[in-house]
Amino acid sequence: MTDRTGFRFGFRVRYAEVDYQGIVYFAHYATYFDVAIHEFFRALPYDYTAIRMTAGTDFNIVRSLVEYRRPLRFDEAFEVEVAVGRIGRTSLTFTPAIRVAGEAEPRATGEFVWVHADQTTMRAVPLPERLLDLLDEPGRAR
Repeated sequence: MTDRTGFRFGFRVRYAEVDYQGIVYFAHYATYFDVAIHEFFRALPYDYTAIRMTAGTDFNIVRSLVEYRRPLRFDEAFEVEVAVGRIGRTSLTFTPAIRVAGEAEPRATGEFVWVHADQTTMRAVPLPERLLDLLDEPGRAR
């Protein structure tokens, strides 16, 4: 079992990620979220990429939302906090947030919905039991 709300992964804004105004180009926020979600799985530990080889299934992103509140700037250190929201029969909803030390409010938030799908038929299939066990909350009925 892991804490579904407390995982954080650190970054520092690189020069190539900022625009002429010196702020992070908007598309990089989704990349930060995606990298942090991957690191969340690594910390579980759960190799979600291995299921493609063993079961022929993988996750497909069906929703990607980023809400920008305040910009990040060149060389700024920050963390992406990854929270798992809804766990459905075939899907996971992540609600990441970009946090800077000493600030109460996140700089950006997001919502990413991943659907577990058969990669031949592209049809949704149930989440793997091992993953559900790792994400399980005490008292949660399945």
